[in-house]
Amino acid sequence: MPAAAGTAAEVVTREVARRWAELDPLLPEPPQVAGCGTRLAVPAAAEGPLAGAGTCEHWTAPAGTLDATWGAACRFELRPQIAVADVRAALDQLLAQWAGHLSGLPAAAQDDTAAVVTWPSRDIEGVRALLDHGLVPRSVIAARLPGRGPRPRTAALPSGVHIRQAGPADARAVVQLGLETIRYDACFGTVIERPDTVPALRVEAGAALAGPDPWIWLAERDARPVGLLYAERPESSGWIAPLAQPAPVSYLELMTVRPEERGSGVGAALVAEFLRIAEAAGVGVTLLHHDQVNPLSGPFWSQRGYRPLWTVWEARPARTLR
Repeated sequence: MPAAAGTAAEVVTREVARRWAELDPLLPEPPQVAGCGTRLAVPAAAEGPLAGAGTCEHWTAPAGTLDATWGAACRFELRPQIAVADVRAALDQLLAQWAGHLSGLPAAAQDDTAAVVTWPSRDIEGVRALLDHGLVPRSVIAARLPGRGPRPRTAALPSGVHIRQAGPADARAVVQLGLETIRYDACFGTVIERPDTVPALRVEAGAALAGPDPWIWLAERDARPVGLLYAERPESSGWIAPLAQPAPVSYLELMTVRPEERGSGVGAALVAEFLRIAEAAGVGVTLLHHDQVNPLSGPFWSQRGYRPLWTVWEARPARTLR
């Protein structure tokens, strides 16, 4: 890359850092606009730094893992950085460039694909451009700082229910409840149950439960599992840690309650137990994904002290990006 382009990219990153700090104190420092993918850039209207830039990264789910369950098997991801006041116009140009790039890729024409943009939830200036290019908000990455929402010790357990940490002998129950979560979330179009989903879930749950002190809890009524919370410790959450300013980061992978127990307080008690342990361990922020259109998720997580940090926008299949 020429030195001038590198210098312009650094200016973009600095300006984006300033904008993000004003929008949301939990947003991280933006990464330098570079990478192994195709680099896109929008020139400024007048002589000066770039108006915006981004890199298109191509990702394919590894065979036999849960990664393909959480979305399209092949994803083309753009994380735009816009450095001018007219966010909509600059983002519109960047997305048009990206659509042109994807139109020339045979892989992007396949059905099991998605064009993905992860955009700061509070950066509302870009929303119209995202919609104009056929992207829809699929999911939210929500964040909770220690001490936000109800205190972890205050959630009362429903009568007859108790919570305990899961162990290796609970693998079957963890897989069953995890699969129920996947099938419920599939109703909203983001999660996809695949032939590899159950075997991959068994492998992942078995490995997590075999480790020391797993952050996995079961809620039981009369020895029957009725709820599950499965979280990743900070040492396993490095893949999502760059999306938040505070550290260390813990990721809440899934939480489910059987339909007949919903609304009884089981979910709130499971979350309270997780947050109690996470705060005692010095976790700086907990992150989770929830579906944008799930009518239960937004209100539930808001009541637990979580709020949107990023919104994940998709055009699926990728060829529908315009």
